[in-house]
Amino acid sequence: MTFRDALAGPGLAAVAEIKRRSPSAGDLRPDADPALLARGFEQAGAAAISVLVDGRFGGSTEDLLAARSATRIPILAKGFFRAEAELAALSRAGADAVLLLLRDLDDQHAARLMAASGELGLDALVEAHSSTELDRAVKLGAACIGLNARDLDTFRIDRRAQHDLVARAPRDRVVVAESGIESRAQAAAAELAGADAVLVGSALMRAAEPPAALRALLARPLVKVCGLTRREDVAAAAEAGADLAGFILAEESPRRAERVLPVPETMLSVAVLVGELREEPADLVQLYPRENGHRGRDAVLLRDGEPVARVADLPWE
Repeated sequence: MTFRDALAGPGLAAVAEIKRRSPSAGDLRPDADPALLARGFEQAGAAAISVLVDGRFGGSTEDLLAARSATRIPILAKGFFRAEAELAALSRAGADAVLLLLRDLDDQHAARLMAASGELGLDALVEAHSSTELDRAVKLGAACIGLNARDLDTFRIDRRAQHDLVARAPRDRVVVAESGIESRAQAAAAELAGADAVLVGSALMRAAEPPAALRALLARPLVKVCGLTRREDVAAAAEAGADLAGFILAEESPRRAERVLPVPETMLSVAVLVGELREEPADLVQLYPRENGHRGRDAVLLRDGEPVARVADLPWE
């Protein structure tokens, strides 16, 4: 199976990354065993493996070879590649795909490397950090587009900007949300924005058991605790492991909250409305119709006013 095909299936796919260190976070797992990690990630549900082969991340082609020996799922080679010869060497080492950063390549150079990748049987994950770079990736015909939440100059993470880019990307491309994903809710937020896959590295490498951390990040269903009205309610829901915090803003509800409260980064906030849609400072809006003066049974889940899911109110039995 190709890298692209592995990510294009139903549901959210995960690319689990093997890297020993990060320029922004320092050492993560200097003694990482790429073969052991690759095998564990495959068993935990990864659709593909990413391996840093750049020395600045403590990586090498030997790490790629070791991972290739231990797994059958596609492997993405990550680094700062500029020459066709580099791609050929990675193909010989067992890579199925390579990362191409538009930040470091003009269109002519990127097109040349994309063509070379295709000739070698490699998929190219073309990475963008801005709307301008996303437009370039689309015009270049990139089949796989990576949208990175990290500013490579400041290392600052902006997930909201990333999700807006994900939502703008054409649906006929495979879209990968990269960087800054540390929780199940953050992965779900990227999925709701339209991502086909998430690429997760640092959070897994820091975990005591990286495969277990990946399994938890992909676990479904997510849990929403609704009717929260106080900060201590939010804290208790978060401590219990809830992924979403619901705040009912309908006037008639006995559980009405005065406003949407801040939530930890491990959770998404949901504003629950009845009747009319209005702008609220929440990650998502759960909108019910008003029927005969009361809340209707089923609702729609909205992100920036666009439907992303249905809410089915099912009887206990």
